[in-house]
Amino acid sequence: MTAADCGLLLLRLTFGLFMAAHGAQKVFGLFGGGGLTATGKAFESLGFRPGKLFAVIGGLSELLGGLGLALGLLTPLAAAALIGVMINAMVTVTAAHGPWDTDGGVEYNVAIAVAALAVAAIGPGRLAADRFFRWGRGGWTEAAVALGLGGLGAALSLGL
Repeated sequence: MTAADCGLLLLRLTFGLFMAAHGAQKVFGLFGGGGLTATGKAFESLGFRPGKLFAVIGGLSELLGGLGLALGLLTPLAAAALIGVMINAMVTVTAAHGPWDTDGGVEYNVAIAVAALAVAAIGPGRLAADRFFRWGRGGWTEAAVALGLGGLGAALSLGL
């Protein structure tokens, strides 16, 4: 086991579990979250209709994408889910406020999207469920799949 494997595990667990918990706030109302009803209303106020459906999609993308990233399981797809959600957040909420999180800007969303993309590109490391599969080594294809599917998912949800 190398320092790089441990570093990737630390990165995946930190970002992945925080994102999974963030999704659980939306879907189940855990960790002080509003659950589907409140989240659905918030999504409707952003123009997503029906709001509850988009709350389920966004919440499950964060929950399952976060768990996938944390476990290093289907890493390019997990990264795509998180990238797609972050693109949506940037377009609908944070981009209008500039770069800095203190002003409500994109800083946090960009950091998560880039971390997810980097893990897809580098691969999840040897301490991951994907280590036995080709995509578990990372690479340009895995990064392109993550970014492409994340962007496509965001475009579809923003276009509906």
